[in-house]
Order: sequence, then structure tokens, then C-alpha cells
Amino acid sequence: MANITSNYGFSSPSGRLEQYTIKRPQEVLLVQVIVAGQEDEIMIFKGFSSSLMRPTAFDPDVPVLPDGAEIVSIARLKAPYNPSSPQYIQQDLTWEAMQPLLAQVGV
Repeated sequence: MANITSNYGFSSPSGRLEQYTIKRPQEVLLVQVIVAGQEDEIMIFKGFSSSLMRPTAFDPDVPVLPDGAEIVSIARLKAPYNPSSPQYIQQDLTWEAMQPLLAQVGV
């Protein structure tokens, strides 16, 4: 898993989502994105991001969710994440719908 907030700051979507999960460790985010025309699913938990569909770089400076990626939807789930029995808090959030939740935790 790559933690990219240290180099990309809290203003990038990935940095803000990672900070959100640090402040809400009882949640896991599953983010559907399009990166360079390809679909990807990224899991974010306790400040770390990992792609579920492609290899994640070992170098923490390589962003899993690069700037310019299109966020299709965000799902909030209860931690710990169990893929065979996911417990959704909210599904199909847009980036815009996620803004108030980010603001609630100050990111």
C-alpha cells in the first residue's frame, strides 16, 4: 500500500481521502476511478491506498490515485473490510457528495 499524502499534500483528492481515513479509522473507502482511460478500484484505509485491480508500486512516492484521475464513485464501508461480506455505510458517492464528509473531519 502506498501512503501519498506526505508528498502530495491534503489538497489533492487522494491526500484528502487518505487523511479522512486516518481521522475515521473505523471506515474503509473503496474508490472507483478511471486512470489514463482504464478503470481501477482503490481501497483506502488508515491513510494508505492500494489498487485492487493492478499492482501497487512499492515506492510510496508513486501515487495510487494520481492527480487527473477521474473519481467515478466512492463507497464508505465499516472496517475491517471483509470482501465476502462488506458492510456498506454509503455507496455511490460522487466526489462532490464526499466534500461535506471531508469538511467534517477537517480535510
